[in-house]
Amino acid sequence: MNLLENKVALITGASKGIGKQIALAYAKEGAMVAFTDLNRDDVMEETEKELLALGVKAKGYASNASSFEDSERVVDEVAKEFGRIDILVNNAGITKDNLLMRMSEKDWDIIMAVNLKSVFNLTHACQKIMIKQHGGSIINMSSVVGVSGNAGQSNYSASKAGIIGFTKSIAKELGSRNIRSNAIAPGFIITDMTAKLPEDVVKGWEKQIPMRRGGKPEEVAKVAVFLASDLASYVSGQVIHVCGAMNC
Repeated sequence: MNLLENKVALITGASKGIGKQIALAYAKEGAMVAFTDLNRDDVMEETEKELLALGVKAKGYASNASSFEDSERVVDEVAKEFGRIDILVNNAGITKDNLLMRMSEKDWDIIMAVNLKSVFNLTHACQKIMIKQHGGSIINMSSVVGVSGNAGQSNYSASKAGIIGFTKSIAKELGSRNIRSNAIAPGFIITDMTAKLPEDVVKGWEKQIPMRRGGKPEEVAKVAVFLASDLASYVSGQVIHVCGAMNC
């Protein structure tokens, strides 16, 4: 359908997992794709090749999303290379799960830096470009645990809850500039990370999900396509749960 034809998307943490599937889904809809990860390695280069094979302009960039300066740099490079940025997907994120009594200050700080500060960094850098363009779509990857909380994930849950508050604030702040801001809250999604979990743990999660299965990264990507496209032209400040009714 080419829902994103001639649009330029910047996606953080997109060499693999959900970010990669969003990048591929955008490319299939005609978008040009710039994506980041910490290192330019074989994984990034393979993703870049897959995107290019879809017939769109695409490039991977090594960048630390938790660094304000590095985020400014990569946004400047993308804008120079692609000419504009229409879509920003703040997808970079990590986990450092532990009970609060065992959690170190370091594990708290790194989650806040990678998961939450990165959203501020990239949005701060991209807003100047989107304001000049008189439009844009910002999509932030939150989580169902950012709404409901989860034992052993106080740092992760807090970072994802912060993303929701940030998303809603930016929607109100930049709405008059025709810039939309929304969040996606995935539930239990089958990725390389969750695939490493013991089978009994996975089954335990699935029992909590009314649809009785984990989600696919491609199913999250479909929502990201909708939010990036003109189909969502009057959707802003929202949190869309992709969780099989796990949290509703």
